[in-house]
Amino acid sequence: MTSRTQDSVQQTAIGPPGWLGFIPAVFVLLWATGFIGSRLSAPYAEPMSFLSTRFAVVAVLLAAVAVVMRASWPDRRTTLQCLITGALIHGGYLGFVFWSIWKGMPAGVSALIVGLQPLMTAVLAGLMLSERITARHWTGLFIGVLGVGLVVWPKFTLDAAGITPVTVGANILAMLSITLGSIYQKRFMTNVDMRTGNAWQFTGAAIVTGLAALAFESYQITWNGPVIFAMVWLVFVLSIGAISMLYIMIRHGEISRVTTLFYLVPGVTAVIAWLMFEEQLLPIQIAGMVVCAGAVMLATRKS
Repeated sequence: MTSRTQDSVQQTAIGPPGWLGFIPAVFVLLWATGFIGSRLSAPYAEPMSFLSTRFAVVAVLLAAVAVVMRASWPDRRTTLQCLITGALIHGGYLGFVFWSIWKGMPAGVSALIVGLQPLMTAVLAGLMLSERITARHWTGLFIGVLGVGLVVWPKFTLDAAGITPVTVGANILAMLSITLGSIYQKRFMTNVDMRTGNAWQFTGAAIVTGLAALAFESYQITWNGPVIFAMVWLVFVLSIGAISMLYIMIRHGEISRVTTLFYLVPGVTAVIAWLMFEEQLLPIQIAGMVVCAGAVMLATRKS
């Protein structure tokens, strides 16, 4: 028996390491701060300009790591698929989210709308990948829409600043973008080395957001304390740290638990935004968040 086989057998016998139990809570907290980072940089940097810079830095760092670790690079066709996936999952998703928050959308509301993504994934996967769509999926989607309405409605009636049909539509497009990107990745990129694949994905995201910045923005970023902090935090803590935690949990068989963790993100984001930026948080909005979390858990729980 080889040493690698012995290590594998030993790891299987022992089970996941004890420190894995701390990762889910840390992951939720870090992932929620992604929306806070966009809120922090919004007054000083145009969204696409900021994102294209962030994605380019991440792509270079990941490519350097892949070269040092001598990871295998994909062929030309797979590279194109990585670029498309990154353009959808990172570029389109974060592009619309950052733009809406830049226009004044509260971070907590933005996180809630895109937090319905697992429901949309279940529905579109059934249509595009011939996966079975159950009655629970449709019921969860309907209840989730009602939950979003509870959160958004007070803003329209009491304080409409930042929440408009355009910004809400941008978050819906963000949700569709990450949904389509996830389905595309599931269909075409199951055997790609994560190190080189992610480097190409962030390259695709940098291309999309960079072209958008050149077309619609002045590409000016005020490099003050908040912007530098947001950039460093989002590059290292989110794009590298949180994503690595996600892969670790999946590697140790935690994928079903990870799916549930994403439903906690909107509530955590809303609380952090309330503490840091004094964003309004009414009881009816809290009820809406609970309804959304329950809807998604209903639609995705195991039978």
